[in-house]
Amino acid sequence: MLAEIKGLNEECGVFAIWGHEKAAEMTYYGLHALQHRGQEGAGIVTTDGESLHVHKGVGLINDVFSENEFSRLQGHAAIGHVRYATQGGGGFENVQPLVFRSQTNSMALAHNGNLVNAHQLKSQLEAQGSILQTTSDTEVIAHLVKRSGNVPMEDAITSALGMIKGAYAFSILTEDQLFIGLDPRGLRPLSIGRLGDAYVVASETCAFDLIGATYEREVRPGELIVIDHDGLRTKQFTSPMQRTLCSMEYVYFSRPDSDLNEKNVHASRKTMGKQLALEAPIEADVVTGVPDSSISAAIGFSEATGIPYELGLIKNRYVGRTFIQPSQELREQGVKMKLSPVRGIVEGKRVVMVDDSIVRGTTSRRIVRLLKEAGATEVHVRIASPPIQNPCYYGIDTSTKGELIASNYSIEEMREIIGADSLAFLSTEGLEHSIVEDRDVQEHGVCQACFTGNYPTEIYPDTIIPAYKE
Repeated sequence: MLAEIKGLNEECGVFAIWGHEKAAEMTYYGLHALQHRGQEGAGIVTTDGESLHVHKGVGLINDVFSENEFSRLQGHAAIGHVRYATQGGGGFENVQPLVFRSQTNSMALAHNGNLVNAHQLKSQLEAQGSILQTTSDTEVIAHLVKRSGNVPMEDAITSALGMIKGAYAFSILTEDQLFIGLDPRGLRPLSIGRLGDAYVVASETCAFDLIGATYEREVRPGELIVIDHDGLRTKQFTSPMQRTLCSMEYVYFSRPDSDLNEKNVHASRKTMGKQLALEAPIEADVVTGVPDSSISAAIGFSEATGIPYELGLIKNRYVGRTFIQPSQELREQGVKMKLSPVRGIVEGKRVVMVDDSIVRGTTSRRIVRLLKEAGATEVHVRIASPPIQNPCYYGIDTSTKGELIASNYSIEEMREIIGADSLAFLSTEGLEHSIVEDRDVQEHGVCQACFTGNYPTEIYPDTIIPAYKE
């Protein structure tokens, strides 16, 4: 039997600002725009030029912060983080930004991604006397930075980056400097903008829109940015490499109003839907999307086929996202509470249900059942991404093949499991065609390892969790 363990979970969200008198407040609003990337913990660290001030906690941003906290978060610069637990699990000790204090200087670190060689680095650090306070691989970066000794912070960070491998978009704040970095493959999204004279950095450009900042550019793969009172300077800490931005950012994670690789996410998802219609056409009466991340693809599918798009499923806005529920039984109940079919739209109709992905198949099975219980005569499922057959080791919470229905069953078997009348997925070629503007541009590549098994970095044996066995 397929392991019903976890679903497809977001990564984390990073926000930073330098040179604003209300740095903490701006970070708070920026994190609100990134809340979809992590709901398990949130934190903000500020600097007033002399010391770091921190407040963080478990839960949503509104649960963690109140008006009282901002009187203590003084300073002209701040970094913030919203977290979904991947490596290291949950718990307050793993909520970021992580703060490290020393006699020479202090630093706070916020990180999005996973280090594939974290286990080896932890073993080396512990053998040299380091005591790790968290189970997060983010702490490894801090220990490597401090191990360089009494050298300029920029040099210490550069040295540390030469030792870590995997996916990382990070911000490091000291009393007098802000450092921004992206891994050599650019697996995680990270952009920089301006808010008046202030510099702003965020995992997604939608955070700029919320605070009124202007987008300037994406942080380049292998780039280290240093911001202080002298302004901004940048350098490449590695040789330029072909970018492999996570394709699931386009498929599912990012908000539709964000831009990645200079292309709008909503527009990319519409193109996926159109391409899916070309690859897997079907005769039907209505097209509907699973709210919210699949709506754009469903609209594209409708436009390409001429089948009317209808609101066949309604999302209850006051129910938490089902993937954060701790047991399969509660996940099942969460789906029932989360979505309702619109009987007047689907009754007596052949319905095309467009979704962004299938991980375990549990949610898809329940939605197909909901539509048929509401009177749909046929339900044809179309997935606007290829089958997820391989674990991700870069920050998405799919760690074993046993969790992935497409890794254990054929498409026809999956169709029977979810109860659909037909099932089809977008091809890997179709996905790349939909989201890559120019394949010859080095910065515009994507990672499709979860679909193809072709990982852009070395994967260490102790990174791989053994497959589920009955």
